[in-house]
Amino acid sequence: MTEILLFATIYLLAMTIAVPISTRLGLGSVLGYLLAGVAIGPVLGVAGNSVTELQHVAEFGVVMMMFLIGLELDPRALWAMRGSLIGLGGSQIIISTLLIMAVAQWLGQTWQVALVLGMVFSLSSTAIVLQTLNEKQLMQRPGGRNAFAVLLTQDIAAIPMLAVMPLLTSVAIAQPDAAAESEVSVNLLSNLPGWAAALATLAAVGLVVLTGRYLYRPSFTFVHSAHLRELDTALALLVVVGIASLMNMVGLSPALGTFLAGVLLAQSEFRHELEGQIAPFKGLLLGLFFVTVGAGMDFGLLAEFPLVVLGATLGVILIKFVVLGLLARVVRMARRDRMLFSLSLAQAGEFGFVLISFALSLSILPTDLARGVQLVIALSMLATPLMFILYDGLSRMVKEDKPETPADDIDHQEPIIIVGIGRFGQVVNRLVTFSGLKTTVLDHDLQVIQIMRRFGFRGYFGDPTRPEVLDAAGLAHARILVVALDDPQATLRVVELAREARPDLHIIARAYDREQVFRLRRAGADQVVRELFDASIRVGRYVLEKSGHTDYEAAELARIYYAMDRRGLRELADAWDPDVPIEKNQQYIQLAQDLNRSLESALMARFAVDGRARTVEALPDDLAAVDGPTGELLATEPAVPDRSDPPN
Repeated sequence: MTEILLFATIYLLAMTIAVPISTRLGLGSVLGYLLAGVAIGPVLGVAGNSVTELQHVAEFGVVMMMFLIGLELDPRALWAMRGSLIGLGGSQIIISTLLIMAVAQWLGQTWQVALVLGMVFSLSSTAIVLQTLNEKQLMQRPGGRNAFAVLLTQDIAAIPMLAVMPLLTSVAIAQPDAAAESEVSVNLLSNLPGWAAALATLAAVGLVVLTGRYLYRPSFTFVHSAHLRELDTALALLVVVGIASLMNMVGLSPALGTFLAGVLLAQSEFRHELEGQIAPFKGLLLGLFFVTVGAGMDFGLLAEFPLVVLGATLGVILIKFVVLGLLARVVRMARRDRMLFSLSLAQAGEFGFVLISFALSLSILPTDLARGVQLVIALSMLATPLMFILYDGLSRMVKEDKPETPADDIDHQEPIIIVGIGRFGQVVNRLVTFSGLKTTVLDHDLQVIQIMRRFGFRGYFGDPTRPEVLDAAGLAHARILVVALDDPQATLRVVELAREARPDLHIIARAYDREQVFRLRRAGADQVVRELFDASIRVGRYVLEKSGHTDYEAAELARIYYAMDRRGLRELADAWDPDVPIEKNQQYIQLAQDLNRSLESALMARFAVDGRARTVEALPDDLAAVDGPTGELLATEPAVPDRSDPPN
């Protein structure tokens, strides 16, 4: 018991130190887990002797991850992916296997050994790739979705791979030892005739379908009636672990079985409850799995044959990268998605450890070669986070090569131009047009423009950061330009172009935060509106009203905050330096702290006299001058644009 607690402490300590450091450096959590394992295993040698057994336990993290992914996937979406599953995934496995097999035979291996190596290295790491895709929010990109389809196909392909291996050897194994049996799943169908085993396998899959469709709802209702949250957790774990065990017993992939169960439960009312119960276990076990991969790396073998091991690792990655890249080009993925697809799947996978162990038990692979292959698998997995970092760098350099749609011919040039018709711009456009004014609306998203037209609004497709598009929209004759784009760089570019072309034009721009306010003001915007500022003040006013203040008092406090924040923003703009980060600008920080104290004093003093409101005249002159409807807190603006007027 003491030894177990000691090793648990070591593993948890390594994880809690390495992962935060890795994420802060922008390397991702997976690389942090792997490096933690390397530190406590090959480097310090404190990982213990049960790394392999612990890895089998931690593999349930992969099983739980596939279950959660299934919960997020509508069955109709899975059916829509059938082309990628069969064509893209199947082609990748077959081509990669044959190429790696050919290279292995060229290096002197028998065809049986070469075929095993081809199958092992054709698989990729479901755990690392999906974890990183979700962490970096890349799963919704076409490259991420196609990578998921290939990984799902590989999980399915692992089943026939295990079935083929016994045919590659004529060596009979009368009594495999316990270690070998523990490395390979316990198969209850091994002594059944082929037709009976097939029927039992279909029955197991049918049981999974029935459980997801008909049995879970009454089971959850019964367990939930006890009103004990731990029993809800126990039922969620029972579903995942039970299905994984059943799949294991009939020789199917546990991850594939739980994925199927997740898909069946995706439309149920218990979906979010299941996610909440399983997610903490998934995260911890996945992290532990990555740590065990790093801890199990044989650095002694790497030190003995560095060129051979590193060369083999690089060779596997290059072969798979080329195959994946060619397949991505065949299916016409965009350039950025081709890079994501190719780099994310270029490693070997954790199921390769299972195939290697099975091949060892069948005496297909020599022990020394198996040790080397396991090290190559681990090193390629260790390189995966670095390949994602490489993708991040390349994606910023590569321009998306999606087909260009020509800009619309703008046949109506109105005095008000609105650039950007998202949620922000739509409100502005409706208020202005419903008030009887005419607008010319531009947006670079063709789908948004098409939806807008269905609702009866006129809009034009075009890139507003291009001077010729702004000219076509009537910039030369417009009176007001509203820039409501959600991209800060594009907003700044439009303001700069418009101000250079029309020094007299009144420009109103949308800003994300204070720093963008400062940049837009320097670029020439007359008025800058922080996109959430007014809405946030309204929420604060409602809080005050529900906390004991009268409607008048809450509105008055909100009005003072509004006025003082605008005045303070003008002072902060003078202290802001675009070349110095705000958190390192001591003058800016000191001024912000002083302004916060002044604001707090003004708000606290406003209704401090016997609980009665002071008169407006008791406030500073510049605050008393700011007025507007208490419902929307709109400040009055001077009739003539004044660059000294504080931004919103």
